[in-house]
Amino acid sequence: MVPARGLPLLLRVGLRVVVVPPRLKGPREFEVLRCADSSSGQLVSLRDVDTIQEASELVGRTVLARVADLPEDLCLHDAQSLLGRDVRDVRLGEVGSIVEVMRGPANDVWVVEGSYGEVLIPVVPQVVEGVPKDGEPICVSLPGGLVETDVDA
Repeated sequence: MVPARGLPLLLRVGLRVVVVPPRLKGPREFEVLRCADSSSGQLVSLRDVDTIQEASELVGRTVLARVADLPEDLCLHDAQSLLGRDVRDVRLGEVGSIVEVMRGPANDVWVVEGSYGEVLIPVVPQVVEGVPKDGEPICVSLPGGLVETDVDA
């Protein structure tokens, strides 16, 4: 399975999902039994999908999950909602706007362009203080040396 709209891979063992459009016959809700990340998406095994024929009937369909079952920090990884958002550092003030969300093996990295040039911000709890929903600047606490300023020189 391939994530939609640049979202991270979100399926995990035990997650209940619905496939749309649903199959004409058979179950409409499934439980993820096994899940492995690959370079092209996730390899997923669903309860009640036991044959290659049953699996092939699901190709090209969309998998939905309940919002309550998604990770709490999803807003930190949703590239569509992050692009263009302003970023403000607690020490330096306005840093710029997010122009890209890079996926990494350990954490995402936001590419921010602004008055300090291009700044690569690691999306980790020690740096990102949260993402306000109402469009206010995202508050970060950048580690020393990440941005070259007159103060650093």
